[in-house]
Amino acid sequence: MSRTAIEIGGKRLSLSNLEKELYPSCGFTKANLLEYYGQMSGSILPHLKNRALTLKRYPDGVEQEYFFEKRCPVHHPAWVQTAEVSRGSKQMTVCLANNTATLLWVENLASLELHVPLARAASPETPDAMVFDLDPGEGADILDCGRVALVLRELFSRLRLTGYPKTSGQKGLHVFVPLNRPETTFDDTKQFSKAVAIIMQKNYPDLVTAKMAKEQRRGRVFINWSQNDASKTMVCVYSLRAREKPYVSFPLEWKELELAVKGGNPARLHITHAEALGRIKAAGDLFREVLVKKQKLPHL
Repeated sequence: MSRTAIEIGGKRLSLSNLEKELYPSCGFTKANLLEYYGQMSGSILPHLKNRALTLKRYPDGVEQEYFFEKRCPVHHPAWVQTAEVSRGSKQMTVCLANNTATLLWVENLASLELHVPLARAASPETPDAMVFDLDPGEGADILDCGRVALVLRELFSRLRLTGYPKTSGQKGLHVFVPLNRPETTFDDTKQFSKAVAIIMQKNYPDLVTAKMAKEQRRGRVFINWSQNDASKTMVCVYSLRAREKPYVSFPLEWKELELAVKGGNPARLHITHAEALGRIKAAGDLFREVLVKKQKLPHL
């Protein structure tokens, strides 16, 4: 096994198998993976900070077996910050990716995807945001998700709420509604998001379903309101996804979503790692408002 030693922020790392192809269809190696997350660290770390990190690891690349790792690996360096969290009746130690060295350490484990809860580890019952996870069923696609997201934007506007869309990096979209209020609970966000999903289903029955059953999803977009739960995680913004190419879960501006839907061009909603880095360099973190904007849930 080939190894390369580096130092990041005073922390020493031993990187292994840099030449291994993790996305074989395009020759994207572990070295490319580490380079991507290293360049993206300034934007992704605020969204990972103090959140229990779940790693989705592909040690032999996207075409081979993977596994989720919720517990912080026991062999983690002493300088990796951790937290104790509850999972049902069990306690576990989780990693906190609070600096670039830790981010690169988990990426050296071939953690292509990074998933985090909607709450921070110190306040696990207080979501910072509410999410509308738009998942297209068979016969629907990401453009249908875009249509649903645009209708949600109109609804939120009437409720004096602002939402921020991002791609899932796969076939759907996520619309985040920042809250950042200590009194908000997951019961609040789950009830609210479920009510919105049911309203959308009633008003757009040919486009939307609030029901989880797969047969109800054909040709429709499922609004997965159940993601608003302390036990659930979402793929972090700017995380890579394990597809044939290194696509990214990336923020969208509402205008570009409108143009993609109007133009019938789903390719505009699949962001590659290179495009993601270029857009971040030009515009900075497009999801920064999700971390700071304070909003109160109205009564439906």
